[in-house]
Amino acid sequence: MDAAQAAAAQARKIFAAPNSPRRHRARARAMGRFIEPESWLDLDTGRGLFPAAAQQVHPYTAFDGLDASEQVEEGRKAGRIEEAHRGFLADLAPRLAGRYDAMSMFHYLEHSADPRIELIAARRVLRPGGHLMIEIPAPESRYARLLGKARVPYVRARYTHRIPLTALRRELESLGYTVVATERREAHVPLALAAGLAMALGRVRLTQEALVYVAAPLLIAASLVDRLLAPLVSRTRFANAVRVIARRNADA
Repeated sequence: MDAAQAAAAQARKIFAAPNSPRRHRARARAMGRFIEPESWLDLDTGRGLFPAAAQQVHPYTAFDGLDASEQVEEGRKAGRIEEAHRGFLADLAPRLAGRYDAMSMFHYLEHSADPRIELIAARRVLRPGGHLMIEIPAPESRYARLLGKARVPYVRARYTHRIPLTALRRELESLGYTVVATERREAHVPLALAAGLAMALGRVRLTQEALVYVAAPLLIAASLVDRLLAPLVSRTRFANAVRVIARRNADA
């Protein structure tokens, strides 16, 4: 591995931190305050890293994954999920109707073509009384104003929707859900400064030497500051994400 590859690997490690097993277990515990699921579908699951960690919290829950990529099959082969559903939720919802009492959408909804259609499809897949956990960026966050498109949720090129919490609550309730919990503190992604720096560095031409001896240390330092400030920042209007847990109402 050359110097540039080493620096890139370090950057990937930094930006993978918000999806650590520890964070995944915290998400699973948050759902556990409302339901002990028999079956849980994780959307945009990739290789099934969330289900693998959540299984440690809910050992008697059957975790399945849905993803548009072939990674979902890798997750099944590795034993992280029991069933792999490849495709899109809206297309698969008729076949999966009523199969799950828990679902998770982690930074998924804002990248979808139509969030309302996704929420309708999720309601179809959930059993009455089932719970849906959503995490999305908080567009009203003060970090959003300071960093603009350099903040973490914008790093993914597929970003399409800015969804305020009030609008999400209103949409969920209109579609037959009851919002049972909202949380900013635990949903905060402690990478705002590192993401802003990474975007700024991306606009500058750097030699391999500068990449290793300047860019990588700066990214590491910014990431450390993000983590150190997280306990304080997550309690303020700088919190950059929100978590919502909603219960599917019974059909009228």
